[in-house]
Amino acid sequence: MSAFKTIALIGRYNSAEVATALATMGDYLRKQGRDVLVEKETAQNSRITRFPVADYDEIGARADLAVVQGGDGSMLNAARHLAAHRVPLVGVNQGRLGFMTDIASANMIDAMAEILAGRHAIEERTMLAAEVRRDGAVTLATLALNDAVVNKGAVGRLIEFLVHIDGEFVYDLRADGLIVATPTGSTAYALSSDGPILQPSVPGFALVPICPHTLSNRPIMVSDRTVIDITLKRSIEARLHFDGQMQCDLQEGDRVVVRRAEHTVKFVHPPGYSYYGKAALERDPLPRRRRAPAPRHSGFCHRRSARARVPAGFHRAHGRDRRRKIHPDRRAVARAR
Repeated sequence: MSAFKTIALIGRYNSAEVATALATMGDYLRKQGRDVLVEKETAQNSRITRFPVADYDEIGARADLAVVQGGDGSMLNAARHLAAHRVPLVGVNQGRLGFMTDIASANMIDAMAEILAGRHAIEERTMLAAEVRRDGAVTLATLALNDAVVNKGAVGRLIEFLVHIDGEFVYDLRADGLIVATPTGSTAYALSSDGPILQPSVPGFALVPICPHTLSNRPIMVSDRTVIDITLKRSIEARLHFDGQMQCDLQEGDRVVVRRAEHTVKFVHPPGYSYYGKAALERDPLPRRRRAPAPRHSGFCHRRSARARVPAGFHRAHGRDRRRKIHPDRRAVARAR
C-alpha cells in the first residue's frame, strides 16, 4: 500500500482546462481508495464541490502528497506554502514548458498509478529565506524556491548596491539588479541573465548581476551555508521579487539578507524522470531543424547583386574598367594584332 493515503489537489486559477483535469484526477484517486482534499482557492475557482475543501494549513496537517496541476508558477506557490509542513509535491503540467511539473497532462493517470504503486523517486530542493531590514527592523520575511531578485523599478535607471558575503565585501555593483538563485532557480531568470546551471543537489547559490555596468562584475557561485547581504546604496526606484512575484519597494539604505531556508521542498518524480533532459529542453525548447540553404545569389551584400545596382557607365565615368586588368602596352599590342 502506498504511503500516500490523503492527497491534496492544487490547481492553476481561472482555467477551465485545469478544472476538468482536477476533477478527473480526484475521481481517479477516490476510486483508488485515497482521501482527496482540494485547496480552498482552487475549489472556488474551479467550482469543484464533490471533494472536501482545505486551506494550506489544513493540507499541511493532513495530506501525505499534493498534486499540483498547472505550470511552474503553481509549483512555486505551493512549495512556499507547504515546505514547512514537509508535504511532497508532484506536478502535472498544464502550463507551457513545465520544468518542475514532470507529468504531461495526457499521461497523468498512468503516471499517478506508478506513484501510488511506490514506483517513484523523492528529491529535496533547497529554498531561500530572505528578509528586508530597514532602520534596524525587519519589514518583510519570506521564502523562495527559485530566486530572490533586487532590481530597478519602472524607472529605467541603474541602481547601485553593496554585496557582502558572510560579512566580507564582494561587490560595489551598478546594474539593473542582482539575482540570488538556488540550483532550482538556476534554470529560470538567472539562466537568461547568463548565469550557470546548477544541478539540484549542488550545495550552492548563484549570484548573477543583471546587465552590470562593468565587465568585471560576473556571476559567481557561493556555498549555500553563507549569508548574502545586499545593501541598496543609490537608486531612484528599486524593487524586490521572490519567485517572480513582487514583494516590496526598496529604499536607499535597505538591506536584503538572504540565506538557506530551514526547510526544503520535496519533489516526487515518476519513473523515467531526467533532470538533464529537462535542462536541455530549457536551453533549447524548440526541436532543432536543418536550415534551408540560402539562395545562391540572394543577400544584400552579394557581389553580383551589388554590381547589378550600379548604374551603367559608372565604372568608366569614374575611371574603373570592369574588364580584366591588362598592362596598357600589352593592350595596345593586342589591338594592333
